Formats: sequence, C-alpha cells, structure tokens
Amino acid sequence: MHRKSYSPIMLAGLVLILASLACGGITPATPTSVPTDTPIPATATNPPEPTSTPVPTATPNVAATQRYDDLFSKVQKFATDKLIPNTNGEYIELPDFNESFSQIGYYQSYPTKVEVGAFVFIGHLKWETATATSDVSGCGILFAQQQDTSDYAVFLDKSRIFFSSSTPQYYSELGKTRGSGRLNLGNPAEADMTLLVYNNYAYVYVDDKLIGEYTLSKDKTLKGIFGYGIISGTNKDFGTRCEVTNARIWSLNP
Repeated sequence: MHRKSYSPIMLAGLVLILASLACGGITPATPTSVPTDTPIPATATNPPEPTSTPVPTATPNVAATQRYDDLFSKVQKFATDKLIPNTNGEYIELPDFNESFSQIGYYQSYPTKVEVGAFVFIGHLKWETATATSDVSGCGILFAQQQDTSDYAVFLDKSRIFFSSSTPQYYSELGKTRGSGRLNLGNPAEADMTLLVYNNYAYVYVDDKLIGEYTLSKDKTLKGIFGYGIISGTNKDFGTRCEVTNARIWSLNP
C-alpha cells in the first residue's frame, strides 16, 4: 500500500515501509527516493487475494452466472463499438474492499495480486467523507502499478472524476480527451463504475454513462498490479471511507 500526495507538484518524498500482510499481496521493491528532508510514511493492509479462473463453460450458481454475464455483455458492447478488437480474455473475480483513510492531500493504495494490462473492470463503489470539504475526496481503483510505485489512479469524487498518473518523481492529473468528467453525487454516495483500459486509452463509465475518456502515455507500460484506492479530503475522524463490492475484471487478450 502506498500513500501519495495528490497536489500537482513535485512529490515531497517517498518512503515505502513493508509490512507483513495478513492476506498476502505484493511486496514491491524499495523505490528510488526523491531528494528531500520530509519522507512520506506508509503502512500496508492488503485485501484478500483475488481468484483468477479461465473463461467458464458453466457457472456454479445463478449469482455467479449473473456476475459473469453482466461483465461479458459490456465486453461484447465494447467490441461492437470497436473500442477493443475482440472479446478474448480471462474472467477474474476480485475480493470485496472496505477501508478508511484520513490524511488530507494524499491518497492511499491497496494493491491486490492481480496483474493486468488491457482490461475491463466493473464494481459497485460506496464512499463517505467525515466532513464537508471542497477537496477531492473519494473512492477508486489503481492500475499499472509498478514496484517503483508509479501507477494510474481513478477516483470517484462527489462532483467529478479524478484521474491521475504518477511516477516515483512526480504526479500529474490527466485532462479529459472526451466527456464532461463531472459527477453530481452527494455525501455519502454510491455508484456503479466501469473502466475500460486498452491501447493507451481509458474510458470511465458511472452508472453505465460515459463520463470521461482519457489518453494514457505511450511511454508508460499498462501492464502492472491492480488495486483499490482512497483519496482523503479531510484529516478529521475516519477521513474518507471506501467500500467496493461485486468487483470483476475481464483481462483482455486481443
């Protein structure tokens, strides 16, 4: 789990403290630190290890069948719309996630053991912030995470999509290629999120509506660790609480 500032300036510093994880998880190498006198501490608590299975010819119960069908129907639509070349891939069910984080100006990552490149993610997100705040504060996912802590992060805030790209040295928010990027949600809030990542493009859907299309760097690999994330808009009480359920990935093999 890595904690990062989300102010769009040079990162103040980065120190990774490895912890014994109750449920396994990745153990990234110590990143190259940015010259600084103010290291950023981090702790780690990973969610349970997800399961990865080949595309099933049969599913064991109605609920599992529905989860599979819901995801695959989106994959089929993306193929029909020419956003992906075909529906080849692998179905992966992710564990539920429920954590809180309280440190204004930072986000916290919770990596799983799933490694993907191009993929389709769907899940139900619920989040709440302890106090009213104008700072970005919400729940989301991270992908393409490397052992040097570089990653992409996508958060749902009450009023917008917050999409960032980071390296060990710096952070930047990605601008939209298409779409409004805006949301109109309350506090607490919940929504279904779909994320398609393919061919250096990312498409974020909230409640089945395209909210934003983003262009990703061609110099940055998409293959990496997938995880959950919380961005905190307050230091008070529990900060921001995030819950992700019914999360699934279709790892694309175009």
